[in-house]
Amino acid sequence: MLIGEHAYAMLLVEPFFKTFPKKEICDTATYVEGAFGFSCESRAELDAMVAKALAGGGKEAEPPQDHGFMYSRSFEDLDGHHWEVVWMDPKAAQ
Repeated sequence: MLIGEHAYAMLLVEPFFKTFPKKEICDTATYVEGAFGFSCESRAELDAMVAKALAGGGKEAEPPQDHGFMYSRSFEDLDGHHWEVVWMDPKAAQ
């Protein structure tokens, strides 16, 4: 899955994924297996990315957080993994 110009995520079906870790895979309906985050260039890009995730069957995990200089949203993908998407004003980052 292409996330950005130089960022990709590999999505695996569960039987194949189980061949990688030595630990058991948890039930993401009950446990958080991992949290993944990335940033966007603008608030509009962030909202568009989350809208695509929700349109594809994802669920909003938390309400949007707007701190003025920083804006974030989160969603769970179809497997229950938690994704955080953040935008920060470049002027505030300096």
